[in-house]
Amino acid sequence: AVHALGSPISSKNEKNHPISSQYSKAMSAAAQKTIKEICRKPPRHWVGDAFHVYPVFANKAFTSELSPFLMFDYAAPKEFPPEKNPNHRRGVGQHPHRGFETVTVAFQGEVEHADSEGNSGVIGPGDVQWMTAARGIIHEEFHSTEFSKRGGIFEMFQLWVNLPSSKKMSKPRYQPILAKDIPQVPLAIVGKSGDENDVVGNSDSDVCTSTVEEGYAKIIAGNFRGTEGPAKTFTPIDIWVVSLLTKQKEFELEFVEGHTTLLFVQNGSVEIQGKALNLADVAIMDRKGTKLTIRA
Repeated sequence: AVHALGSPISSKNEKNHPISSQYSKAMSAAAQKTIKEICRKPPRHWVGDAFHVYPVFANKAFTSELSPFLMFDYAAPKEFPPEKNPNHRRGVGQHPHRGFETVTVAFQGEVEHADSEGNSGVIGPGDVQWMTAARGIIHEEFHSTEFSKRGGIFEMFQLWVNLPSSKKMSKPRYQPILAKDIPQVPLAIVGKSGDENDVVGNSDSDVCTSTVEEGYAKIIAGNFRGTEGPAKTFTPIDIWVVSLLTKQKEFELEFVEGHTTLLFVQNGSVEIQGKALNLADVAIMDRKGTKLTIRA
């Protein structure tokens, strides 16, 4: 799976721009994004005793180059034994946040959250916890009580997103987003399918729609091929979990011109412009262009 992140560097609050999938062939080559830099997988470290993470932004974290994205921690699959001590919880106790948002996505296992605003909840595989710290919040996060009792494989990531200056003193809020509420959208495949019903755009297009068996994207936030994600955001931001399920095809992703665009590899490997990205690598794309061709 590949995670695609896109957002404008500006902190101004503006409306989302719909992504168009209709471009002429003449414009296609000119619209292609290029890789600015690849951040290779960094060493892991522990956050508390529950999250063994790759800090994948490494020395790019908290820099204007990745704005508005601040930090990205990925806890790759790791097996935890059942917790034998009923008085011990694996995780991170109370700590403050202010001026930004944390986006936590669980893939395996469960994450339990509680904060000073009275919000609490458990997210499981495919669920998202979107916490807006804004003017300030104290929260804690642990392996859930039930997961701790039974043990098992744990996998998740957490992304920090800066807030526009005008929104930093907003009231904190918490969005629990369940997996069942996250839309799944087929991908665009480069190359004609032979079925005009599958063609994206007009009959001259060389892009067709994938089957679910070939690939799809889950839209947490923003817009992907006309489908909106459920997350409420303060700035235009796209967060997609993209699954490429065949090595026989090239897929095309479209982004908004001028936005910060990042691709993170959760598992397996992908190829972009002849360059291979592997587990926990991040590609920083040039802000110019709108299209990106990728293959597993």
